Amino acid sequence: MTWLVTGGAGYIGSHVVAAFTEAGTPVVALDSLASGHREFVPDDVPFADLDVLDTAGVEALLREHGVRGVVHLAGFKYAGVSVERPLHTYEQNVTGTAHLLQAMASAGVGDIVFSSSAATFGTPDVDLVTETTPTSPESPYGESKLIGEWLLADQARATGLRHTSLRYFNVVGSGSPHLYDSSPHNLFPLVLKAVAEGRTPRIYGDDYATPDGTCVRDYVHVADLATSHVAAARALTQGRPLEPVYNLGSGEGVSVRQIMDAVARVTGVDFEPEVAPRRPGDPARIVATGELAARDLDWRMRHTLDDMVRSAWESAPR
Repeated sequence: MTWLVTGGAGYIGSHVVAAFTEAGTPVVALDSLASGHREFVPDDVPFADLDVLDTAGVEALLREHGVRGVVHLAGFKYAGVSVERPLHTYEQNVTGTAHLLQAMASAGVGDIVFSSSAATFGTPDVDLVTETTPTSPESPYGESKLIGEWLLADQARATGLRHTSLRYFNVVGSGSPHLYDSSPHNLFPLVLKAVAEGRTPRIYGDDYATPDGTCVRDYVHVADLATSHVAAARALTQGRPLEPVYNLGSGEGVSVRQIMDAVARVTGVDFEPEVAPRRPGDPARIVATGELAARDLDWRMRHTLDDMVRSAWESAPR
């Protein structure tokens, strides 16, 4: 009952690999190492330095390890940069997914859990996003993730592929001192790096219509996220029906000011963040419900905000 994790040497992927291992499920990791880290994958986990665009290579890997299902996390994940590199984004996220599905079909692999994104929603005009909230992506990245969901649905109609897609917002924290978020664009690594280097973190806008004037976002712990990926894989393996998409959200959200306060509290570094003007396009609040995922995928918030900050701080390279 081996599962393949594409992007298995990345921040989220390596946590999914760890979750499979902890659950006693054999796992194989695939990563092109374009942004992943080979050292994130334990030595006792089979690893393939491979791109999902290599259909023949992926098919051979699936057959070699008798893979039953795939958790597909490989892709180009920088929404802002995707505006400047749309063709690269589509090649990695759309063409790559199509090639993976072709390899799966050829190898007789019929289960897939797809890493989608809240970017499929764009800027929703509701306080609480649900799975039925209309999708309106605003970047090539968000569009590519929505197309990925369509590809799975179309392949399911054609071949009986069993699938589900998990949409999540801001993934933070660490489940291991050796695994960390190395993104040059995400809030947590940027803030923690500034604190470690003695610089003052920055808030963009403090005049939003929110309780403390700063933007509210949905932050979830990466280990909780990984647990639900494994739960989804287990449900598919057991033949249990799943929804086509699930939001993995907190239902409440956290403001940027609250994050800054938590960083100061956890690190012991007292600072007052700089306040800069709003960035164009930043909505005041984006928060998702996780009720369906709680029902079907063992989804729940097992970590507090301080837990998220502390684990990220302890794992951050310094």
